[in-house]
Amino acid sequence: MCSFSVDLMINQIETPNAPLPAGHYAQATVWNDLIFVSGQLPINPVTKEKMTGPIEEQTRQVLENVKAIVEAAGSDLSHVLKTTVYIADISLWDQVNATYAGFFGDHRPARAVVPTKELHFGFLIEIEAVAVRIGAEK
Repeated sequence: MCSFSVDLMINQIETPNAPLPAGHYAQATVWNDLIFVSGQLPINPVTKEKMTGPIEEQTRQVLENVKAIVEAAGSDLSHVLKTTVYIADISLWDQVNATYAGFFGDHRPARAVVPTKELHFGFLIEIEAVAVRIGAEK
């Protein structure tokens, strides 16, 4: 028989540098050294403005929100393991991919792209992420 113990301590992350949750969820949860970032929408955390302009602008704001949360959890973009990108129309993919590539640079997290019919508030994009805390890779 095999036995092991698991640390069930789950911490929630909250930073004013990303939009605060409007529902029953955390910006991110952390378990051990894994960071699970909730889906982020293109909302400016300072002005609370819903960014409804071009897809490139929306994508950039969403990625800035993800970055702020990952950093608040003790990590950075180079430690993002995976993202899931939800887009309202697959025809937007080329613009999203170009903005995403410019944001992450040489780092290439695993990624899934999910075309959806519509997103909350009529947004064109939402991104969730999984990252690891800095130093955990040792």
